Amino acid sequence: MNQLRKGSVLGCPVTVGNLTLVSDHIINAAKQEDYGYVCIANVHMVTTARRDMRLRPAMEGAGIVTSDGMPLVWELRRQGYDEAERVAGPDLLVLLCELAQEEELPVYFFGGSVETIKRLQAAVAKRFPSLKVAGYESPPMIPQFPEVEPEVIERIKTSGAKIVFVGLGCPKQEFWMGAYSPHLPAVLIGVGAAFDFLAGTKQRAPGWMQRAGLEWLFRLASEPGRLWKRYLVTNSLFLWYLMRERF
Repeated sequence: MNQLRKGSVLGCPVTVGNLTLVSDHIINAAKQEDYGYVCIANVHMVTTARRDMRLRPAMEGAGIVTSDGMPLVWELRRQGYDEAERVAGPDLLVLLCELAQEEELPVYFFGGSVETIKRLQAAVAKRFPSLKVAGYESPPMIPQFPEVEPEVIERIKTSGAKIVFVGLGCPKQEFWMGAYSPHLPAVLIGVGAAFDFLAGTKQRAPGWMQRAGLEWLFRLASEPGRLWKRYLVTNSLFLWYLMRERF
């Protein structure tokens, strides 16, 4: 996938752009068979990549690394990228479904629980009635560093999908895309929890919290037992790493 202009946050590449620019680029890449994969980066991802050197190569191998998180946008703007805007996974998923429906590009949904996929099917059919869905798949437990399975490649290739939405969560989905991308004739996009938001199994933060960079706080309040370490620890480390870089 051809590169867009990129900045850097904590040493990780982050694409500079907006939702329309990024989505148009992905659609054009799928149409022109310029395949690759897309990471949707937030504070958790770039902080994890700073600590775990196995994740950074996966991010560097992506054609696009969007700025899903206002702190990343603020840091890019501080560096002089005034055009930087937030490109969040749930927003990108919805817009790409709209555009793929218009362009008649088949899409594939890979990841999520059986219940989420069931509700996702109903939500997609209602919201995008003409979208060509090549397949839905709720895979069994996948290891953190997945091995390439020929039967998975065959299913997705046979489906004819040109865009594959991957909802395995960070960093598993980034490792999965890095491993599978060379074998699949499609653009892979790691959308995290976006399946749950579109399916209605999880509630997204209000718009004002998203714009203020507080979506993490809403999710923490919704799932404190599962997310407290991710947000409280990684957010603190993110600020610490930024201060060390600046001073």
